[in-house]
Amino acid sequence: MALLEVENLSITLRTHRAEVAAVRGVSFTLERGGTLGLIGESGSGKSLTALALMGLLPDNALATGSLRLQGQELLGQSEAQWCQLRGNRLAMVFQEPMTALNPVHPIGRQVAEPLRRHLRLDAASAQRQALALLERVGIPRAAERLGDYPHQFSGGQRQRIMIAMALACQPDVLIADEPTTALDVTVQQQILDLMADLVAERGMGLVLISHDLGVVSQNVDQMMVMYGGSVVERGPTEALFAHMAHPYTRGLLAARPQLHTGRLPDGSMPPLPTISGTVPDLANLPAGCAFSNRCSYAQAACHSQVPAPVAQDTGGLHWARCLHPSATGALQ
Repeated sequence: MALLEVENLSITLRTHRAEVAAVRGVSFTLERGGTLGLIGESGSGKSLTALALMGLLPDNALATGSLRLQGQELLGQSEAQWCQLRGNRLAMVFQEPMTALNPVHPIGRQVAEPLRRHLRLDAASAQRQALALLERVGIPRAAERLGDYPHQFSGGQRQRIMIAMALACQPDVLIADEPTTALDVTVQQQILDLMADLVAERGMGLVLISHDLGVVSQNVDQMMVMYGGSVVERGPTEALFAHMAHPYTRGLLAARPQLHTGRLPDGSMPPLPTISGTVPDLANLPAGCAFSNRCSYAQAACHSQVPAPVAQDTGGLHWARCLHPSATGALQ
């Protein structure tokens, strides 16, 4: 039995203008010890998908489809049932730890809280385990800093504290939403290495959300590229990078800064490649492919037909939603 099974997950947001299909038909399976990366620009649906996995969607959101944790259906559960899972079997590292951590409680208390709530540990035992967790994630002089508050730590240290909280009850699934945003490169790699070590040690499933293809490429086994609320390309990481089938995926990679880019004759750096246009309004998506208005390969059919998944390998593990055969390299 798979650890986490998501089937045809769709999320509708009720707004003052209209009902918006913010996420449409997302499906994937995550095995124990497996790692999955979600890639896409802001507004593509990555974070909403993560919030659905945690039962944390806003009040104006409606999720349909199926979300199963080791066979247990989660969609439709009561808030009390979700509270038994969050921080226990499902945990999340949020994008901005300064807003996720409580500014009026010391970090020792915050890390100990899930241990007391879910494992029913007494205060002394929870504090001892909280100290061990903080030492495990690399907080210097952790024993001396249990009484310190979030604002007394650096950004990288706050992220480590969030990871310690998320791992306190040894969850089955860890969801990391842009866990290295605004961190310098050295700290970023330390955080990613730490999560990889813990996944290997504990056999957790990891869902890593990012807009950075480079970060995801080195840290997950499977990848899903999202655009306009749906998955436009999916496959094993190695296969997807060997053949980026969707024009959007290739555009994301091309937009990454390059270390060895040559300088222009005047000595300045050349401008970074960009994807023309803007992310579409989810309340007013194009009739066909959501990427058609920004795609240099778009044909007439792209503006009217929603593309179906097209296999890019004989096993069908790597697929892309694109109507243009030369753009996708579709199997004939």
